[in-house]
Amino acid sequence: MALRRRTLLLLLLPMLGYQILAVELTSSNTKPVVQEFQRVELSCIIKSTTTPNPRIEWKKIRGGETSYVFFDSKMQGDFVTRAEILSRTSLVIKNTTRMDTATYRCEVAAPDDANIVDEINIQLTVQVKPVTPRCRVPKAVPVGKTATLHCHENEGYPESTYSWYRNSEPLPTDSKSNPKFHNSSFSLNPGTGTLVFAAVHKGDTGRYYCIATNDAGSAKCEEQDMEIYDLNIGGIVGGVLVVVVVLVLITLGICCAYRRGYFVNSKQTGKSYKTPAKPDGVNYIQTDDEGDFRHKSSFVI
Repeated sequence: MALRRRTLLLLLLPMLGYQILAVELTSSNTKPVVQEFQRVELSCIIKSTTTPNPRIEWKKIRGGETSYVFFDSKMQGDFVTRAEILSRTSLVIKNTTRMDTATYRCEVAAPDDANIVDEINIQLTVQVKPVTPRCRVPKAVPVGKTATLHCHENEGYPESTYSWYRNSEPLPTDSKSNPKFHNSSFSLNPGTGTLVFAAVHKGDTGRYYCIATNDAGSAKCEEQDMEIYDLNIGGIVGGVLVVVVVLVLITLGICCAYRRGYFVNSKQTGKSYKTPAKPDGVNYIQTDDEGDFRHKSSFVI
């Protein structure tokens, strides 16, 4: 019953010319952007209230998880040493890190006001400068073959875009879009940092390097040489023929050696046959008709 009377009173007072004060928040910047390690102020301003000492709270929302930044008039967690409250309600982070990118909620409770609670969200973005990208450039590629150059880094925020240079001259995303590179056949993906040559030619020889760039800055990898060389087809065919001839000669040599008996085992030749020992009392004689040896017994008396 009392709640109904209060609600009715709140509806009638504006009609009678009375102003009802309720806690109301605003901000000078709801989407601040700062580079890593710099100072940032998250603005939270009480626009109106009748409560002398409203309760102030700050919360951090990141990856679906909510944690306290300022609660019970004290800083919480790792913000104790690097954050403070300014002008009663605003939050100042003195030394931002990439992990501070999140949504911050300023909540004010004013029990003496008609509307006792109000809140405002501040979306903080901490930009991180790219680190030196990792570049991979093939050392030597034969004319007419495909070549792929890689460039990537994963520390920068927002994500980096990539550009390639040859002999300090920037390369377009497509060689066909620039008459200066009409003899080349390459394409560049700025999002992945991949530079692909469909078929290299001698003019693609040079010193290559890549630059990673985002809103916080840029970083460059070291220059690397890529050489394009002619493929000597005649030399390759000649080398193959030489190998084939050598193998044929070796095969013929082995066959001749087998025919001449160089590889026959000495155990199989007649020279290795030994006449068995003659037992005592046995003499061997050779007959004219049989041509072999016979033995006869002799008895010694």
